[in-house]
Amino acid sequence: MARTRHGAGPEHDRVPDGEPGDVPGGPDTDLIPAPAPLSDDELPAAVSAPTVAVLDDEHAIVRGLWRGIDVFRCLALAYAVWSVWERHEQIAHLVGAVAILGVLAGWTLAVTLRPVRTVRAYTIELAIGCSAILATRLVDDPDVITAGAKTIPSIWPTAAVIGFAVLRGWRGGLAAASLVAACSFVEVVEPTPNTITNSIFGLLLGGCIGYCVDLARSSHAALAEAMRLDAARAERDRLARTVHDGVLQTLAFINRRASDIGGETARLGAMAGEQERILRTLVSQTDLAEVGRAVSGDADLRTLLRHVEGDSVQLVSPADAVLLPRRVADEVVAAVEAALDNVRQHAGDDARAWVLLDDDGDEIAVTIRDSGRGVPEGRLEEAVGQGRLGVSSSILGRLADLGGTATITSGSAGGTTVELRIPNRRTTRLTNRHHGRRTPATTERGPQVRTRGQGAP
Repeated sequence: MARTRHGAGPEHDRVPDGEPGDVPGGPDTDLIPAPAPLSDDELPAAVSAPTVAVLDDEHAIVRGLWRGIDVFRCLALAYAVWSVWERHEQIAHLVGAVAILGVLAGWTLAVTLRPVRTVRAYTIELAIGCSAILATRLVDDPDVITAGAKTIPSIWPTAAVIGFAVLRGWRGGLAAASLVAACSFVEVVEPTPNTITNSIFGLLLGGCIGYCVDLARSSHAALAEAMRLDAARAERDRLARTVHDGVLQTLAFINRRASDIGGETARLGAMAGEQERILRTLVSQTDLAEVGRAVSGDADLRTLLRHVEGDSVQLVSPADAVLLPRRVADEVVAAVEAALDNVRQHAGDDARAWVLLDDDGDEIAVTIRDSGRGVPEGRLEEAVGQGRLGVSSSILGRLADLGGTATITSGSAGGTTVELRIPNRRTTRLTNRHHGRRTPATTERGPQVRTRGQGAP
């Protein structure tokens, strides 16, 4: 049984049932609607929603630490007041001690009512705590201090140490604890067992809390990145299904119908078939490793060039990945596409092209050869002189910007060869680092245009 498209005669547009990849009834029929793509407003929210949830979890952890510091500061103030009250008869200048406690209480009240979680605020708090430690010598007798009496602020400065550990990690925690320990040793003059124990405890506290915060943040970043990639992959799969259910099947139908009709329509059908293969390649690449390399700044040139293959274009590439910085790889691919566009426009209908990718360590070479009619001698130089951008900008200009070379050779025997060479700065950096040399920022190289009296090999 066959079915007929709406609005067309059965003698012209009958399509066999059950043909793989066919659009039911052709593109004019009432198709089952494909999932609608997300709008520009919905797409960022859909991709970033899991990441936002992870960030909220991190904020909850940090918020809990800040609240813990606020509680600790209040308890430490209460302990300092109790310590002064316990030995108020031994304090030489009790009014001075009360004044110190008043400053500590004022700061504690201010940051409790209006919390400020900045380096500047905790620097002020650390300065207040260290000043209170040193001011103990002004209100206590030297003999009492030497005997091991507690400082006026007692453990109150530890809140600033924990704050720096949360803000700046283990380095910030150790730095703040070291400053508090130094002030304690200056205050006591001769180290006592109590001073040494408190200093070691402060260093351990600042370092350990800071390390745990650093570890939590790095783990959160890794988890957020993994969830972002997972969300991106899910959206990519959804879009791939949309493309498959609509565009790919329509292109496949156009390709088959145009081949049946023949003539000039067959060429349009071949173009539709080539675009179908390109789209299938793009929507089938779901390897997260490739996505990760793209995010980190590197791209495999083999993968990026894979979409140029078609009925008239063949790609030959090495077995190993050819990694380049993403921006450089994109420019190379654009130059290759420009060269292949020239082949389609000028080489002739029956011309074939070959793209050869090679990595010799120091340089990466991409060679585009075609079997077309060739370029007349002097025609390339004339095009450059006339300011036509097809060759001068799309190919030669791109390679010049990358510090590479573009060599175009052609002749009366037919065929044109475009050779693109790009310095492999990844390998150069590794080699120079091994030998203790620095890599120059730019390479003095440029494009070349040549015509030869023989065809492409």
